[in-house]
Amino acid sequence: MDKKPNYNPAGPRPNGGGAPRPANTGAQRPGHVAGPRPQQPRHDSRQQKQAPNNINEHIRAREVRLVGDNVTPGIYSIHEARSIAEEQELDLVEISPNADPPVCKVLDYQKYLYQQKKKAKEIKAKSTKVVVKEIRFGPQTDDHDYNFKLKHAIGFLQEGAKVKAYVFFKGRSILFKEQGEVLLLRFANDLEDYGKVEQMPLLEGKRMIIMITPKKK
Repeated sequence: MDKKPNYNPAGPRPNGGGAPRPANTGAQRPGHVAGPRPQQPRHDSRQQKQAPNNINEHIRAREVRLVGDNVTPGIYSIHEARSIAEEQELDLVEISPNADPPVCKVLDYQKYLYQQKKKAKEIKAKSTKVVVKEIRFGPQTDDHDYNFKLKHAIGFLQEGAKVKAYVFFKGRSILFKEQGEVLLLRFANDLEDYGKVEQMPLLEGKRMIIMITPKKK
């Protein structure tokens, strides 16, 4: 009696079915080099600068009043206005959107932004920068020294600076603080045409201080 051939589960399948599919154990194929998967670029809306809605093709008006250098002022269709700007290699910028029709200007938009930022920076610097000039007296300052410092204070106030004048009391000279107060009040009185008192004489440690701010022109 013929013996049936032994069947090996790991061997070829009967009837030519081929080798069984190996289980997915996570092992790498021969010759495969491991490496990071290529990263797909992510869409980051923060990196995309939104175009202003008052420039070139973003202007929605059908017709505009056109102004600017090297253009004939007047009312144009939006297509004509854009063509004029393109011919000069400049931008069409809506500068008065609430007018009827809106007013647009032909200009270099990047240069315009730079000038606006520069102007805003200059205005901020002028409005926030306060210069304070100090003038020191002794409790027994003579007239020559007093007049010399008075002249300097007038110049400071005319330039728009504040004047911080003080009498410095050294050692036992603090006994003459009333004399220092009189000197500072005299100083403020002589400067009344150029500035006004912001702070009356005030003793702080060894110094009696008065603040005078320039008068607005």
